[in-house]
Amino acid sequence: MLNRTIYDEEHEIFRKSVRAWAEAEVFPHAEAWREDGSVSRDIWKSAGEQGFLCMYADEAYGGLALNDFRYDMILTEEIGPREPGFFLGLHNRIVGPYLQNFADDAQRKKYMPGAVSGDTVLAIAMTEPGTGSDLAGIKTRAVEHEDHWVLNGSKTYISNGFLTDLVLVAAKTNPEASHEVGLFWVETDSPGFARGRNLKKLGLESQDTAELFFDDVKVPKENVLGDPKGGFKTMMMNLAEERLIGAVGFVARAEHAFNITMEFIMERRAFGKAVGTFQNSRFKMASMRTELDAAWALTDHCAREHMAGRLTAEMAAEAKLYTSEVEGRVVDECLQLHGGAGYMDEYEISRLYRDARISRIYAGTSEIMREIIGRGLGLDDRQRN
Repeated sequence: MLNRTIYDEEHEIFRKSVRAWAEAEVFPHAEAWREDGSVSRDIWKSAGEQGFLCMYADEAYGGLALNDFRYDMILTEEIGPREPGFFLGLHNRIVGPYLQNFADDAQRKKYMPGAVSGDTVLAIAMTEPGTGSDLAGIKTRAVEHEDHWVLNGSKTYISNGFLTDLVLVAAKTNPEASHEVGLFWVETDSPGFARGRNLKKLGLESQDTAELFFDDVKVPKENVLGDPKGGFKTMMMNLAEERLIGAVGFVARAEHAFNITMEFIMERRAFGKAVGTFQNSRFKMASMRTELDAAWALTDHCAREHMAGRLTAEMAAEAKLYTSEVEGRVVDECLQLHGGAGYMDEYEISRLYRDARISRIYAGTSEIMREIIGRGLGLDDRQRN
């Protein structure tokens, strides 16, 4: 097993505190949350009380002024495998950085305290029906008026969509230009804003994933994030971190699947001996261990590059592609090693198998990741025709 060297002593102390909190406050409620289709509001506030939300925020907003990506890696590693529907990573490392890095002081002063305390759950609304990974194809419109913008359109598959209090919405500000997109902070009590269904999914049952609708929603101009024509570039800048925190979660879930399978095959007996002692089991576990170690090595390398400000879009795409594919292969092999028991819902591997399928789709599909990597190699048909 790989000896990961990315963490220092203070990180491991933090890990112990996260693990203790999760054992007491998160995991006992996981089954109820899956039945409800959402985690509770209380767990967000509990996370805020522990200082686990937007740790990079300034102390003036209640934060710790601690901008060390590794702390969020630990949150993802410790909580994600057993309660993947609690999307701390989305709040902390996908939406929160827009507020931290691109918002003006007035926006941070208005919204960051709630994001830190857990009173304001964050979401981002990019995906639309029919667009998928094609952000340039979004149809939600923002029309400028004297002192506000008016939003019209719809979004789908929005994580945290039912619990969210503040949504960062991507909308076209020039219908004639595919890449002129604005980003708007929309408070969910705004007139004209509505939520559709809490969407039922193959996995991630406790993740509240919703449709969102905007019908003449007025957004004050002070709620525009940066240049109302420059949102596309801002989104591209933040996608590398989104894919990296995703990669951490993918490998962590695959690692958990490996560990519970190791326990299972050493306990389950067939033909008078432990299933794990058969050559097939040994070879399968050996192959998975190798893939997991390679995935951790790539992920940790990318984390170091990210903290040094050197993580490229192409390298983040490699991490997202490889780790999500490894997760898919590992959980599939682990379920097979469980035999018929693996198909039963009472066994955790069944849930891990279902949860893993989305990893190759969200935050950019595996096909889109290959496209990004291929273009980075100079294999771009647009330049060669």
